[in-house]
Amino acid sequence: MARKIGMTRIFRENGQVVPVTVLEAQPNPVTQVKTMETDGYEALQIGYRTQKKQRLNKPTLGHLDKSGAPPVSRFCEVSMPEKDISAGEFLDVTMFNPGEKVDVIGLTKGKGFQGVVKRHGFSGGDATHGNKSHRVPGSIGQCATPGRVWKNKKMPGRDGGKRITVRNLEVVQVDSEKNLLVLKGAVPGAKNGYIMIRKQKSGGEG
Repeated sequence: MARKIGMTRIFRENGQVVPVTVLEAQPNPVTQVKTMETDGYEALQIGYRTQKKQRLNKPTLGHLDKSGAPPVSRFCEVSMPEKDISAGEFLDVTMFNPGEKVDVIGLTKGKGFQGVVKRHGFSGGDATHGNKSHRVPGSIGQCATPGRVWKNKKMPGRDGGKRITVRNLEVVQVDSEKNLLVLKGAVPGAKNGYIMIRKQKSGGEG
């Protein structure tokens, strides 16, 4: 789990300009190891961003004390890695190497309530004299049969704020001292937003 700092650019040795996104990936403490015997599935629960104890409730503090992890403000679950990891250990940027491909999961920027032109890319009506239908969706249904609007019709509504996965992003740089991870291209979400980074599975599938 990491935090998006922002975008910039770097220059390769051959002079090529590469747009990159800088991520702050602080060490993630493993707060719980879930197994088939106790939970019915295998996964790791990890935390991010050290928090003051005064800001956490007693059940959360007891859960963290049980694993020996420091107080954290965010939790998430990841799939069980190949090597054995116990509660209290940390996952950091040293897991990744420059040149390898990763998948990034995050929430896109929320756009609020938008019309069909911005939300779905409708072309809109003619920009001619006398036309009063410039950015409206037009006809959305039929008359007597079936007398209703079909499901999944593209309509105005809330846009953005969706969980998406961007695959095959190249790791350009890894700074273990500052806990920074530099990825080629853009990642979903706004600045200071939280995202998940995972290694690309074999065969190029996420």
